[in-house]
Amino acid sequence: MDIRIRLCKVLRQAVIVRLQRAYRGGQVRLVRRIHALLFIIDGKSVDEVATMLDLGAQTVRDYVNAFLYQGVASLYYEKPAGRPSKLTKTQRKELAELITAGPEAAGYTTGCWTTVLIQDLLLRSFGVEYHPHYICELLDQLGFSFQKARFASDHLNEAARAEWEQQTWPAIVRLAQEKGALILFGDEASFAQWGSLSYTWAPKGEQPLVKTCGKRKAYKVFGLIDYGTGRFFWQGQTDRFNAGSYATFLAKVLAETQQHIILIQDGARYHTSQAMQEFFATHAARLTKFQLPSYSPDFNPIEFLWKKVKKQATHLKYFPTFDDLTASVDQALHQFVKLPGEILSLMGRYCETLGAEA
Repeated sequence: MDIRIRLCKVLRQAVIVRLQRAYRGGQVRLVRRIHALLFIIDGKSVDEVATMLDLGAQTVRDYVNAFLYQGVASLYYEKPAGRPSKLTKTQRKELAELITAGPEAAGYTTGCWTTVLIQDLLLRSFGVEYHPHYICELLDQLGFSFQKARFASDHLNEAARAEWEQQTWPAIVRLAQEKGALILFGDEASFAQWGSLSYTWAPKGEQPLVKTCGKRKAYKVFGLIDYGTGRFFWQGQTDRFNAGSYATFLAKVLAETQQHIILIQDGARYHTSQAMQEFFATHAARLTKFQLPSYSPDFNPIEFLWKKVKKQATHLKYFPTFDDLTASVDQALHQFVKLPGEILSLMGRYCETLGAEA
């Protein structure tokens, strides 16, 4: 038989307050117990609640019966004395595997791990209750840190990426040594007049506000960075990127250099257009082109540079006019031209992704 409970507004609020305290105190068992009660109050059946919270049906009934007899006073567990029980080596390894697999693989609906969620995972999987402070310490010991995720395209061709790492890139390095060539990684970036947002320190409870003109106009920049010296070439424009402006930029770089150039580019349409194929054929004596694997921006170190430029030039800044935007971006770009060592440090991060040495 299903259980039906109705609470007055005052009593329901008291239950909610107890739930909030349980969250703040890291009392994961009590959190589950109160949620079980609230689900029953909201009309769910005992079996539904048991399935949702991975509890026994009789356990749910015991929670309800205790509440009916004792009210809010039943929503209490004595805090365990001393430090939490330690996991065995086998359990620690299993926990690391569960966390690496992600919350959804463990049966949760969210894709983000939190300390409260890991508390619940520990209780469900190993019968151990940890305080959030010790969970952070435990995760650090297991080699985990709190990080922001990044997207990885589901169109990735792992075979092509492996070929680039193991065959194409080593061949490029050898070719550059034979020819005394520059290895230039190329890409483009857009800088919007409405600015860009980022993290910053601010008074608690007062979210930082940044004025914006709301205009969608953007400053377009072509860029190339040299793998060996950190030299930086760039060209800004207000028009859209196309084969004509790309060819003009590359011709400018050829005029400013004497060495053979090995150009590494992505698969943007205007990079691979018929007009660009003719350009590369015309300049084959001085220019050799290689294509990065599709959907692999992590293989292009100039991506790190664009992030640094945006952090310096547009993050949390207000640009009432387009000239204000271009002046800020140009200033940052000119500064990086004078800092080849800063750009070479980006190459170190790139080589790390390839498992190579700079």
